[in-house]
Amino acid sequence: MSDDTGTGTRTRGRGFVDSLVRSRGERNVLGGVAVVAVGILVLTALGVVRLPFLLSLLSLAGMYVLLTLGLNVQWGYAGLINFSVAAFWGIGAYSAALLSAPNSPLGLGLNPIVGFVAAIVVSAILAVFIGIPTLRLREDYLAIASLGLAEVVRRIILNEEQWTAGSSGISGIPRLLEGLPLTQNATNLAVVVVLIGLVYAFLRRVHRSPWGRVLRTIRSDEDLAKALGKDTYAYKMQAFVLGSIIMAIAGAFYVHVNLYIDPSDLIPLTTFYIWVAVILGGTGSNRGAVLGAATVIAIREGTRFLNDVQAFASLGLNLAPLRLLFVGLLIILVVRLRPEGLLPPRDELIWPGARREEGEE
Repeated sequence: MSDDTGTGTRTRGRGFVDSLVRSRGERNVLGGVAVVAVGILVLTALGVVRLPFLLSLLSLAGMYVLLTLGLNVQWGYAGLINFSVAAFWGIGAYSAALLSAPNSPLGLGLNPIVGFVAAIVVSAILAVFIGIPTLRLREDYLAIASLGLAEVVRRIILNEEQWTAGSSGISGIPRLLEGLPLTQNATNLAVVVVLIGLVYAFLRRVHRSPWGRVLRTIRSDEDLAKALGKDTYAYKMQAFVLGSIIMAIAGAFYVHVNLYIDPSDLIPLTTFYIWVAVILGGTGSNRGAVLGAATVIAIREGTRFLNDVQAFASLGLNLAPLRLLFVGLLIILVVRLRPEGLLPPRDELIWPGARREEGEE
């Protein structure tokens, strides 16, 4: 009896130590984020980083956060391999641009809110269309179909000039919420923060719900989920559509910030960056998705100005084109040091009162 008690005590002790180590790792990550944030604020206060540039960069990072959250629903929750992030982003962007820009081929000039709604509807229909023939099959079929979809969407937008303006692109897209007592960069940042807050709160809720638990079971062992009587096809379809809608919302936000869109924006590299962000932050983690997207944007945009550093310029080094190399090195470091990601989803899957109830027992 005493041996069993001792074994149980040692097991709980090891579990506590493992949890403490992981918590310390997360505290180190969050501490590093805080240091970087303070450094950026100091540089902004000193005038090294201009405030309008910082606000626009944060808005761009916010758009990438939305894209990463969308892919995290599909891959992190349900294990669906989607290589058409750029396609659903483009569908949202073009839906908003075509309906709201007065000089678009449609010439409607509608309110941007209508474009957001259209982006949601069109992306949902396209997701169902691509999901019907593929989600009943193995994961690699969805990967192949989504990879082809990304190129098909780009080619259609490029060639159907009477509907999409083709390679000329769409300009004259109205800004979001004009007339507010804020600068446009501040308005864009406020809008994307609200969008991220709404999406994050919704995903946090559903991730902990029975729906989220079923998706995690499907990702781990779909046969087990079927044996428990779950309609895995319906659950995967719901996750695929939900993720695609979030990606389309990100695209709709982008065009009202950039005020221009053309087919060259739908490059496959966008999908690569979003996959890196999901893996970097921690697959299945909403917190990780936010941090991963912010990290990728910081590296991608921050390294544009390396050539302006006098020490590098004097040595004749051209470092700005090496952004992809830096992203790759970051992936290697994370995989080696924190293979579960910077902020794994462990704590996100527990209801706030669960630990308290467990302690009471």
